This record gives sequence, C-alpha cells and structure tokens, in this order.
Amino acid sequence: MSNLIQEKVLLSNLGIEAFNEMQTKSFQTIQDQNEVVLLAPTGSGKTLAFLWPIISQLNPEIKQVQCLILTPTRELALQIEQVWKKLGTGYKVNVCYGGHAMQTEIQNLTTPPALLIGTPGRIEDHLVRDSFRTQDIKLLILDEFDKSLQLGFHEQMATIIQRLSHLKKKVLVSATPCPDVPDFVKLKHPVTLDYIVNDQHNHKLQLHWVRSTDSNRNKIVVQLLSTFKDETALIFCNQRETAESLCNYILSHNIAATFYHGKLEQEDRELALIRFRNGSVHFLISTDLASRGLDIPEMKHVIHYDLPGKLDEFTHRNGRTARMYESGSVYVLASHVDHLPKYIDPNIPEFVLPTATSIPLAPQFTTVYISGGKKDKINKVDIVGFFLQKGKLAKEDLGLIDIKDHYSFAAIKNNKVNSLLKNVYEEKMKGKKYRIQIAK
Repeated sequence: MSNLIQEKVLLSNLGIEAFNEMQTKSFQTIQDQNEVVLLAPTGSGKTLAFLWPIISQLNPEIKQVQCLILTPTRELALQIEQVWKKLGTGYKVNVCYGGHAMQTEIQNLTTPPALLIGTPGRIEDHLVRDSFRTQDIKLLILDEFDKSLQLGFHEQMATIIQRLSHLKKKVLVSATPCPDVPDFVKLKHPVTLDYIVNDQHNHKLQLHWVRSTDSNRNKIVVQLLSTFKDETALIFCNQRETAESLCNYILSHNIAATFYHGKLEQEDRELALIRFRNGSVHFLISTDLASRGLDIPEMKHVIHYDLPGKLDEFTHRNGRTARMYESGSVYVLASHVDHLPKYIDPNIPEFVLPTATSIPLAPQFTTVYISGGKKDKINKVDIVGFFLQKGKLAKEDLGLIDIKDHYSFAAIKNNKVNSLLKNVYEEKMKGKKYRIQIAK
C-alpha cells in the first residue's frame, strides 16, 4: 500500500481530515532517523505522531514483538492502545501494567503482538519470566519518559533497554521543555523536534490570579466555578485528601463534580474520567495524575487550588486547556500577586470575582452502568438498539457509550433516566438480562 493510500485509510479510520504539522514532521523524521526526541504539549496529538510511523516499521511476516512502548502509567498505556486500535492496522497489540492479572497477560503473550505497550515495572517482570522474545524488537518508544523517571522507574528502564540488543530506532517523547535524557538510553546523535510553547507566552492561554486565603479557598473556588456557566474545568490539588475534601465541598453546594487520584481503585478512576468525558459532570478535581497522559477532552478552564513546586508541572497542568487552535483560561489562587512563585509572571492580571453569582448550569447527562461488556459480546450498537427499542429513548437522549471488558457505561439525558431504568428492568439484551442502574 502506498504512503498516500495508507494515509487516506488511516484518516478515515480516525475520523479526521488531516494530520497536523507536528504529526507529519514526526512521521518523516522517525522514518528517516534512528534517534528522535519529540517534545510536544499535552493534547497536541503526539500519541498519533509516534504511532503513525510505527506501521511502516512492522513486518507482517514476523510473528513476534517488533515494537515496545514504555509509559509511566496504566492510563496512558490504555490510551495508546485505543489510538492504535482506531488506526485499524491489523497488527495485534497487547498492554501490560500493574494491577492487571499477570497470568492473563502471560496467556495473551503466547500469541505475541507486533506492538507491546506497558509500564516499566510490569515489562521488566515479563522479561524476567521470558514471557516474550526480544530478538525482533527493533523500535523502542519511551512516552513521557521524564515522568517515568520521576516515578522511580530508572532502574527498570535501564534493565529493559539493556535487554533490547537488536534495537535500530529509539524515540523519546515528552511534554516537558528540555528534559534530561538519562545516559542508559545511549543516544548518540538524536534529532529533536520541539513543539512546546512557553505557557506564559502563549496568546491563546489567559493567565489570571484570584485573591484568596487559606480559610476561604473552597468558597472562592465555588464562586469561580459559578462564573463558568456550562463550561468545563479541571482543578488541581497537590494532595489527594485535598482533592476529595474540595470535591465534597463543591458537591455540598449542589454543583456536579468528581475527584480523581492515584489511590482510587481502577474502576473508580475509570468512572470518574468517563463521567467527565461524557458530560455527566463539568468539574474534575485531581492531583497531578491528570496533568498529562489521560484521555480527557479539552477544557476551557484550569484552576490551581494548590500550586506545584516546579515550572514543568505548572506547564503540564496548563496544557489541559488552550490546546492547538483553542483558547483557555488558567486561574491561580493566591493571597497576593507578590506571593506567587518565581516561575509565574508577576504581571498577570487579577480576576475579580463578581459579588453575586448563581451556581453553574447542571450537566444534561447522567451516567448509567450496564453489567455487560466486551467479554459478553456486547458492543455500542447493541446498547444503542436496546435503549432505543426497549428503553424507548430517542437518539438525542443518548450520549457517549464506553464499553469495558465486563461492564459498560452510557450517558443518558437526565429527564429520561428514570423512565429508561423502568422500561428495561425486565428486558433482555441479546438474550440475557443485565443489571442496569445509575453509576455510583
């Protein structure tokens, strides 16, 4: 297949009209060079930028792992897998990460994928167990490699790279300006593609500081959210306890919100992101776990309830808004502009809160849980048909649908949820009765 025909097929599979400038340049550079460092902001499409050129590097005659992608978190690994599957290449992919059943992963690897994605700790574990061969791995991609180092994966990454003795290409990807490349990667003459713009010189991003004190910060956040109407916001806290406490305070004011951090169970983390993506809540309160590598939509506003200690984390947080061609606003809570850290321009304007506000507009959707998923041979078409026919919904009453292995979620218009649950209570989908209820 020619590159032009392949490109048209990929664009059709992805549902987009064209690759952006960064993706096109990355494709050509990764094709031509053996060592590439790609620096691009969160939300710029860099996952697609490094997945696209992989396709031409794979040999369909080789039935072993040919490309390995290391990521710092399971969420990022799963997101990369989803993008790869959308490409529709026909090449098998497997994902390995902690918290996933090791025996299931080993079984999946008995038929080796062309592309293997995983966290450093879990991939090292599989190498110790000889779960897959490394002789045919010619391409290594380290996505958010600086984050992997921050999380303490230095030793595991060094061990993995040492085992990959037949590598021909190395691609390092980051959203951090000028990250330090560790010696164990053994780059000799890398080509760097730098698409990172300093946030404070990004004209699409409006930075503000909001006057607050330690005692009234929660109240100030509620007032600030009330100025957003129906627009989305991501609120960053430094501690998970703070994120939960702030979320509960916001909920107590009849404002729909959810929290997200690394200590939540995997299913709870998934549900929080799903509710945010499908419009069941407009406000997500999170630790820095949500600053990069998560499949969440662009939002209009980012609030720093707590400020991070370093500029690069401030940059990653802000990268959740004003992406590509969109505009966005960032709000920093402080008692005085002089108390801002040195990495923030002291000349940023103050955002003065109005004296009277009403609570933000309520979301239009509620997330509904279905106790069947991929392993039950349930797909989106099945759920849509079931809810339209048996649930008596109109198409416009149904929002985003997410299918997991053993369960699914669907966004339903608020005023239709009760009638839907009543209508499908005794009904069967594909010959089987499933539990359907409001997701909790």
